[in-house]
Amino acid sequence: MLSQLKSLDFVSRRSLLEYAAKAMLGVTVLPGAMAFGDDKAAGKGSKKDDDKSSPTGTAKHVIFLYMNGAMTHLDTFDLKPGRETQGDTKGISTSVSGMQFGETLPELAKLAKELAVIRSLHTETGDHEGGRYLLRTSYKEIASIRHPGMGAWALKVLGKQNRTLPDNVLIGGEARHPGAGFLEPAFTPVPIGDPNSGLQNTVTPKYLTESSFEKRMELIDKFDSSFRKKYPQKQVEAYGEFYRQANQLVHSEELKAFDLGQEKAEVRDKYGRDQFGQGCLLARRLVEHNVRFIEIGLGGWDMHTDLYENAKLPRVAGTLDRAASVLISDLKEKGLLKNTLVVLGTEFGRSPRLNQNGGRDHHPGAFSGFLAGGGVKGGRFYGKSDKDGFSAEEDDVTVGDFNATIAHALGLPLTKEFFSKSGRPFKVAHDGKPILSLFS
Repeated sequence: MLSQLKSLDFVSRRSLLEYAAKAMLGVTVLPGAMAFGDDKAAGKGSKKDDDKSSPTGTAKHVIFLYMNGAMTHLDTFDLKPGRETQGDTKGISTSVSGMQFGETLPELAKLAKELAVIRSLHTETGDHEGGRYLLRTSYKEIASIRHPGMGAWALKVLGKQNRTLPDNVLIGGEARHPGAGFLEPAFTPVPIGDPNSGLQNTVTPKYLTESSFEKRMELIDKFDSSFRKKYPQKQVEAYGEFYRQANQLVHSEELKAFDLGQEKAEVRDKYGRDQFGQGCLLARRLVEHNVRFIEIGLGGWDMHTDLYENAKLPRVAGTLDRAASVLISDLKEKGLLKNTLVVLGTEFGRSPRLNQNGGRDHHPGAFSGFLAGGGVKGGRFYGKSDKDGFSAEEDDVTVGDFNATIAHALGLPLTKEFFSKSGRPFKVAHDGKPILSLFS
């Protein structure tokens, strides 16, 4: 049996272990996004951190609003009044004199004093998969290694913030998320496909009593002991740790954080009953329960055709506007915004010139994002693109810089090197430099 298991490839070995776990324990709370690549503990053999500018951290939590499909900057946060490239979108005034947003973002416009909008983001990657990977990891995607996302880095460096709940959560994200990369599988984000359903499979079957569960745990520990000694690999150890965490989780009172049914109907309506709106509400609840990193995805931005027809842009932008504005307002009202960094990001922008189909194509030369709360001073634009929105013209910001700014807010070391199993050094935000002026 051991020789057969050892000879299996990673996917087959993982499937067999999952099957055994389900059969033995009677539960199915398994780390669905585990990635078994390089598994050496990051940080072992690492160089001394000489980053004298590393902060103690201005944010305890991050809520990352990921605009999947490449959000159009010219129709949201980077208006070009009077230019042909502007298209049909009109600008509207915000709560900050001189700042204008697109007309589809009226509620966020009211909250402009909380937002630091970056209009000079740029990247070299113009394909969706490569752009998503780069935004989440600061590294280009390559076949030889998988890099960690920011949530995994935060758990690895800072440790768990909540003792029982998962501290890295992905709501409505796609299957190809980089997850924990070469870090230990325990740092992989827990996926929540539908926020209305909460964290699935966290209730043990009725036939399985607590004493029976404990006996099964003891039994599987005995079965595993010789295997662990013979194959002291982190992916094997990770399953034992996972069982312990899963057992702790299913008995935790804090599981109610995932139950949106505990919110009043009017609150749920205010966020919007769509998946993104309810995801933002769930994120707020998780922050209230001290969860560190939550990512929420909103798709529909890949608008190559009919950008202004059939209310395509107003529909997607309206979903963002409603949910994000309520989220920021709620966090502020509850006194949580000062410790929570709300981030809006996307893989790249969309072409200033409309194509023959009335849409905008992929455009890595310039795009926008924003930061709110978490020690960031709002009410301003940072950087700018040229007069037509083709390229970053002033205070250009790379994806690495953007992520370094998030890492800076969390208090993560930016110059420290962490080593993969193969001995290759990596940094939290690659070579990115944080935008320190946003914190003053």
